Amino acid sequence: MSRSARVFPVIPAGWSGFFDELNRWQDAGRVATLWWRDDDAVAPSRALERLVSVAGGTPLALAVIPAAARPELAAWLSHRQRSALGTRIDVLQHGWKHSNHSVVAKKSEFPAQRSSAEVAFDLAAGRTRQNQLFGIRALPVLVPPWNRFDDRLLPLLRRCGLSGISRATPRRSARPVPGVVEANVHVDLVAWSSGRDFIGEEVALSSLIAHLRARRLALTCAGEPTGILTHHLVQDERTEAFLHRLFAVSGAHVAVRWLEAIEIFAPEVVDLA
Repeated sequence: MSRSARVFPVIPAGWSGFFDELNRWQDAGRVATLWWRDDDAVAPSRALERLVSVAGGTPLALAVIPAAARPELAAWLSHRQRSALGTRIDVLQHGWKHSNHSVVAKKSEFPAQRSSAEVAFDLAAGRTRQNQLFGIRALPVLVPPWNRFDDRLLPLLRRCGLSGISRATPRRSARPVPGVVEANVHVDLVAWSSGRDFIGEEVALSSLIAHLRARRLALTCAGEPTGILTHHLVQDERTEAFLHRLFAVSGAHVAVRWLEAIEIFAPEVVDLA
């Protein structure tokens, strides 16, 4: 479709840059792919209900802490999926206990100084727990707490029944080790160093546009979908308002598509099964 033939919706103030970037994807005959990950789920809550209500059908990848996960969460997810709300929710493995084992660097459950045997035990225990609670809804994808997983440990993933990993910042390789897909998040909506409030619409949009632009220009991995990260237990109303606008604006453009987690990690998920 030519630019002159486009039908332009009403764009909220401050969002024209995002819409313009999507126009550039359309002009190039491409579709900008995005995905949404939310971390630290353990049980049903009003915060989780609000998060899914905001989704409005946008697929959600829910990173669940296996050791702390409660059976009520599995029941809640089953009920949500049987309802007519239309939001697909895939479950990812958020480490094992979300415990810090780093003594010399930033927080990490899987730092370089941990032995391979310890890490393998935790990964396998988490995978077993996820399967018991969530069945086929639990994808074999690791989301390491604090988004940190030492590269030395990557070969353990496949051995422990995991075929995907999701950390933060643009990936260096789509498959960091054979049989494992990496797809990261790039826009964390929580300002962790300043009160855990919303990072602000301008900052969030700038980060989102920057990653989309880098992909379009092949300055980073063009095939990695742009990831949005939320934390339902700490996010505020401004974060929810941003998500509402993001889903509405992106949904009004033909050159954008929100991916389900199973689409992103599907080749290895199928191969592992």
